Amino acid sequence: MKYLTSTILAAGLTAAAFVAPSVALAEYPEKPVSFVVPWPPGDLEDVLTRMIAEDFQAEYGVAAAVVNKPGGGGGPFPGAIEVANAPADGYTIGSFIIAVPVVGPQIGIPELNPNPFEPLGNFLTYPFVIAAGGDAPYDDVAGLAEHAKSNDVVLGHFGAPLVPTQVTMGLAKEMGFSFASDAAFDALDCNTLASGDVDVINTTLQLILPCLDDVKVLASIGAERISLTPDTPTVAELAPSLDVALWNGLFVHKDTPADVREKIIAVAQKTVMSERAQKLAAETGALVYWQDAAAVSSLIATDIETLAGIDKMLSE
Repeated sequence: MKYLTSTILAAGLTAAAFVAPSVALAEYPEKPVSFVVPWPPGDLEDVLTRMIAEDFQAEYGVAAAVVNKPGGGGGPFPGAIEVANAPADGYTIGSFIIAVPVVGPQIGIPELNPNPFEPLGNFLTYPFVIAAGGDAPYDDVAGLAEHAKSNDVVLGHFGAPLVPTQVTMGLAKEMGFSFASDAAFDALDCNTLASGDVDVINTTLQLILPCLDDVKVLASIGAERISLTPDTPTVAELAPSLDVALWNGLFVHKDTPADVREKIIAVAQKTVMSERAQKLAAETGALVYWQDAAAVSSLIATDIETLAGIDKMLSE
C-alpha cells in the first residue's frame, strides 16, 4: 500500500510538472483587457481608444473594451489611481492625458507619487481651445482682457490643477486680468456656454463642434494652430512661456513585461495610423500619430519644467 501511494504521488507530481509550465507560459492576452479612459464618453481620446480596443480584440481574439472613469470634476486622477492599483499584467491599460504623469505626482496623491506609470506611446494632440459664447462682447483674448477689467468673467474648466486650466490662468495673468471665479466640470460643451453658468471655457474643439458657428474661439492651446480654426492664434503665440500641448497616450504600470507592452503597441500604432483614425483627425482638427515611449518620456520631462514655470508665475 505504501508503494502504491508513493507511485500515485509520483505520478501526480509528474502530471503537475507537465501542467505547470503551460500555466506559467500562458500567452498574453488570454482574458479580457480594459482600456481606462478617465473621462466621460465622446471626446477624442475616448473615440480613438475605442478604435484601439476594437482592433486589439480583432487581433488577439479576446474581449477588449473602454472603461470610462470620470472624476466628477476632479480631473482624470480617480481613473489613473484605478490603473495604478491594478496588477502590472497588461490587462488594465491607461489612456491618459498629459496631466496624469506631469501633474499627478505633484499634487499629493499617494498612488501617483512616485509616478507608477511608463508610456507605451502618445497618439493624440487635442485641438484644445479657449472659447466664449457667440454673444460675448469680445472677439479675442485682448478683448476678453479689457472686458474682464470692469466685468466679472467666470471660467469653466476640467479641474484647477490640470494643464489647460493652468495655461489659461497663466495667459490671463500675462494679459493683465484675472477671472472673477472658476468652476470644474466633467464635460464642457455647447450646453455649458448656452446655460450661462460660465462665460469662458477651456475644452477640446470636439466638444463644441456642433455649435462652432455659435461660439467664439479666442485661442488654442499648443504650438500649432488648429486646422479648423486657422485664424485663431495659439496661446504660445500670445505668450511664448506658455507653450505646452495637450496630448494623450497609452500608459501601463512600470512592472508590465516587455512582451506585453510590445503587443499593445503593435495594435495601437497600426490603429492610429489607419485611414479611419486619420479621417477623424481631419474632421476634428486633432493631430493623430504615434510617438514612441522614449520620445514621450522626454516630452514629459520638458512639460514638467514648463508647468513648474507656470506655477511659479501664478504664485507671484
